[in-house]
Amino acid sequence: MVSMRYDLRKEHDESWTVFDVFTGQPAVYEGHEAIDLDMEYADDLVDLLNAVDLKRRVARGDL
Repeated sequence: MVSMRYDLRKEHDESWTVFDVFTGQPAVYEGHEAIDLDMEYADDLVDLLNAVDLKRRVARGDL
């Protein structure tokens, strides 16, 4: 089974963060940390970032 690199975290202020599960740090998308997001946008972003990461890993032969 392939480990997905990005996941969601609900913050104390009810906002969402997309984070890198390997580092624990917020993901960076288009030069900005993926923090203080609404749930729908964060969910879409995590799907996008995981798809891009999976494509990159397959291209490199890591899977």
